Amino acid sequence: MKLTVQPEGGITPVLRAIKHAKQRVDLAIFRTDRKEIEKALGAAVERGVRVRVLVAHTNHGGENRLRKLERRLLELGVTVARTGDEFLRYHGKYMIADDTLHVFTFNFTRADTKKSRGFGVSTRDKSTLKQACELFEADCTRQPFASKNGSLVVSPENARDSLTSFIKDAKRQLLIYDVNIQDSAFIQLLKARAAAGVDVRIIGKAKGSEIDVRPLATMRLHARAIVRDGEKVFVGSQSLRRPELNLRREVGVVISNAAVARTLRDLFEADWKDSAPKEEAEKEIEKDEKEKTASPAA
Repeated sequence: MKLTVQPEGGITPVLRAIKHAKQRVDLAIFRTDRKEIEKALGAAVERGVRVRVLVAHTNHGGENRLRKLERRLLELGVTVARTGDEFLRYHGKYMIADDTLHVFTFNFTRADTKKSRGFGVSTRDKSTLKQACELFEADCTRQPFASKNGSLVVSPENARDSLTSFIKDAKRQLLIYDVNIQDSAFIQLLKARAAAGVDVRIIGKAKGSEIDVRPLATMRLHARAIVRDGEKVFVGSQSLRRPELNLRREVGVVISNAAVARTLRDLFEADWKDSAPKEEAEKEIEKDEKEKTASPAA
């Protein structure tokens, strides 16, 4: 299990996974302006790797760029498929390289990989990998995807139920990165967990929420992630909004990995502290200074 943190990680982990692939690379793209990705895919084709790319049929203002991307990839020998148009968007960002599934919250763009908080996780869990392969095949051939219970979170098929269960099971803490929580059912659920004594905090936005919320002050936010009780993590492309849960293709994964959970928890706490309102930040600094200068107890 590996975790990528943006903008620190950059595009290198994605390029490394493509360059090390020996048998297959299946990649879903919503938006990209990183020519390094195209070059790496072309090099993989040249060394005999089966490379397939599923390109979104549309994104905001970028249809012409997507069609040009398709043509460039075809010229490199990549097998290219275009998503259907039955969903508002195909917004999922994931890659299958040999026996590893990589799920990203970030697009392969300079804005996302150089200026924004985002995450990627890699897993070799066989069940999750199998479901991701089935999803890729279904979307490439524009066939229905039959979701199953498991760690792969797919909108619209199972995302609402999976994330509801994930949040309901919190006993102590929910640390959430989300650009814009708007779904009323999830807002009520988060309030209920907070009322039950769970530490619920959100970096991003939450419509009409009475929960502790802070905009990320240090950089642009593009991450969607939840750390539950310091033990389990959700990472994906879904915000807790109705369109992303019910009307769009989104892809995420739930993982149980203590090291990844601790890393994300510690990063959240650092981002939370750095995003404190001015008065609160000054109090934190004052508290830290007092602790540093305090004499040891006799």
